[in-house]
Amino acid sequence: MSDILEQLKEQLLLRIDTDDLLEVDKVIRYIKLRELDSACNEAIERDGATIVIENGSQKFIKAHPAMNEKNKLNSQMIALEKSINFSNGNLVPSSSSSTVEEKKSDYESSDLL
Repeated sequence: MSDILEQLKEQLLLRIDTDDLLEVDKVIRYIKLRELDSACNEAIERDGATIVIENGSQKFIKAHPAMNEKNKLNSQMIALEKSINFSNGNLVPSSSSSTVEEKKSDYESSDLL
């Protein structure tokens, strides 16, 4: 495991209740997904974003298979991030739920026609 992933694991473990084995398992699974994502990055850097498929005399250019895997991994990581119960707030900020009425406006009702 790379130093960055090891540091990330330690940082995430500090943000959860380590007595809760389910939360610890989620962090470990998240780190494994990050390792797989890193392996996909290496394969794409090595082979390029596209690959050539040869079938007899035919040649096809298609996206690297790791590109599709990266998309799947990204979805899984986001879902896992949202499910981890962090003790000091979520790792992924929730979207702002402010309404139009709550926002300050530079316009006055007399500006309306």
